[in-house]
Amino acid sequence: MRKGYIRKVLLAGLSVAVFGFAGAAQAEVIKIGAIFAETGGAAFLGGPEARTARMLVEQINQAGGINGDTLELIVKDSGGSPEKAISFAKQLIEEDKVLAIIGPSTSGESMKIKRIAEDHQTVLISCAAAELIVNPVASYVFKTPQKDSFAARKIFQTMQDKGIRKIAVVVGNTGFGKTGKQQLKKIAPEYGVEILAEETYDKKATDLSALVAKLKSIEAIEAVVNWSIVPAQSIIAKNIRQTGWDVPLFQSHGFGNIGYVQAAGEAAEGIIFPCGRLLVADTLAENNPQKALLVEYIRAYQKRFNEDASGFGGYAYDAVNILHEAIKVAGNDRKKVRDAIEAIQNLPGASGVFSFSPEDHNGLSLDSFVMLTVKNGQFVLYQGQ
Repeated sequence: MRKGYIRKVLLAGLSVAVFGFAGAAQAEVIKIGAIFAETGGAAFLGGPEARTARMLVEQINQAGGINGDTLELIVKDSGGSPEKAISFAKQLIEEDKVLAIIGPSTSGESMKIKRIAEDHQTVLISCAAAELIVNPVASYVFKTPQKDSFAARKIFQTMQDKGIRKIAVVVGNTGFGKTGKQQLKKIAPEYGVEILAEETYDKKATDLSALVAKLKSIEAIEAVVNWSIVPAQSIIAKNIRQTGWDVPLFQSHGFGNIGYVQAAGEAAEGIIFPCGRLLVADTLAENNPQKALLVEYIRAYQKRFNEDASGFGGYAYDAVNILHEAIKVAGNDRKKVRDAIEAIQNLPGASGVFSFSPEDHNGLSLDSFVMLTVKNGQFVLYQGQ
């Protein structure tokens, strides 16, 4: 009797141990790759993105993960280099076996790794703005910033309201600048706007007074559009104002970091640009679907990093949030996660309210943009003055 009882107890204990271990084994570590320009000329973008992604993944894990699974974020600093982005994408997919990649920070990098993600059937959620990233659609490639064409349309709508018809376009020599210029040239005729001059400047430029002088000599120019993501975009503003040229200056959505305003100083006053609602979250109506998450994100980011939140960090916020929603539905499966992202509807984010489809891997509407201006060194809603 005694021996039989002991044997039963031991077998019962073994069963508990085995089944307990099997239960624990069901929980997974889901690897997420990230490629951000934390250093280099695009650090204004990549720094906030990397900090945001790390913060959100930490919050998700502290809250119990996703369906009990833990996220592991593997961040690679590309320094804004397309060559490094290519190498890191291959490493993350082939060696680290990540479920998905968020980033890169720049359009040039994103375009270079778009095919890699597609060939390896690995979800890529870019944090860069160029429309070519998702147009034409690639099955596994998505992006969170609003479309270039939407930014161009918002700028031209504002110009129409101001009676502006003749402009100059200046861009940084990056993928973002190149594709932005293409959209401006393509859409301008729809709004009766004529581009009288086009100039490109080096992303490492420290003085653009000669370029500004060239534009100022064209007396018919009524406004300048400066489409850029690089620090040199602030130099354009400074050089324009230093000459006493009181021409309206429009920037792209690549201006959505208060650091660019600080770099330009007083010359930033009055700049007009399209951006998401993150930069004016406190002015939104209480029933706005984005307000609560924007206010909470800004609070958490500023408390954690002691710096202002930016639209760029918001792109990473959306990338992590979209992936979070998809993993809740699809688990750690690349194909199922891709399908789940494409099925997302009416998901509030930092950049807007996302509704994806097989034809639209950006998921945002023209309404995702508002026009902002700089007043007393701060971003405020543009009121048409």
